[in-house]
Amino acid sequence: MSKLLSQMREHLRLKNYSYRTEETYIGWVVRYIRFHNTQHPKDLTAKDVEDFLTHLAKNKVAPSTQNQAFSAILYLYKNILGIELTGINALRARERTRLPHVLSHDDALKVINAMSGDTQLMTQLLYGSGLRLMECLRLRVKDIDFAHKKIIVREGKGDKDRATILPEVLIPLLKDYLQRIKALHEYDVKIGNCVSLPNALDRKYKNAGREWGWFYLFPAPSLSTDPRTGERKRHHIHEVNLQRAIKAAAATAKVQNVSPHVFRHSFATRVLEKAKNKIAALQQLKEWMGHNSIQTTQIYLHFIESDIASPLDD
Repeated sequence: MSKLLSQMREHLRLKNYSYRTEETYIGWVVRYIRFHNTQHPKDLTAKDVEDFLTHLAKNKVAPSTQNQAFSAILYLYKNILGIELTGINALRARERTRLPHVLSHDDALKVINAMSGDTQLMTQLLYGSGLRLMECLRLRVKDIDFAHKKIIVREGKGDKDRATILPEVLIPLLKDYLQRIKALHEYDVKIGNCVSLPNALDRKYKNAGREWGWFYLFPAPSLSTDPRTGERKRHHIHEVNLQRAIKAAAATAKVQNVSPHVFRHSFATRVLEKAKNKIAALQQLKEWMGHNSIQTTQIYLHFIESDIASPLDD
């Protein structure tokens, strides 16, 4: 099967899929093959795909996880094996409505104030702009638009670009911070280091990897090896660093159930709490969060206080 997986990797790279997506798709294909006792996928049928997806549903995976597995398998059949699968009618994973965990404004600030340095600035962006963890870490210098007080999120969830709000309070902090990391950029340029670029842009624009605008906003302190090319380049800081810093700060602040994504949920709730016109705020928040549907954004209304009282309080 190694030849088949190598072909799929090569095709994903030619189509400019991210390394993370590549690993995810390959992982699902491996699980699919193992589920069918290592039979070659070309010898399996749509019914076998159905059985695998039903197996996932019975094991109570999230609908998004099942869809991800299905997408990986369809990619394999269509693009690598040249087989069109039709008529798949698997048991679908049940949608479960879960209210997100959110922090009060005071608790969010307690955690942030228990932090320092670069990780504090990252967490302020999570809470102040509603960024996902990896969206924050993948920011480039050119994505910070001081003039319009916006942050441009490139290739966010669903491979979509969007703009979100840049908190005014962070503008002077970010400008000072940029002056500090510019020294690292100048050092890299001097000795010939490059930053990693998306979608093979380094082949199209030979010098982009040394340009200030493409430098990561939160660069890693040392170079790392690109798993695809073997080249040593400057990457962004690893997500584990921020996750650990937030966990430690939450323990210090004695605030429970805190993760990077909780700050995104808390951002949305706080925006709606402060808004006078909830309907207009919902539409704006949908754009900032990068949601496909307003129904996804409306879930945060559950946390907004209502002026309707319980009859027991009469």
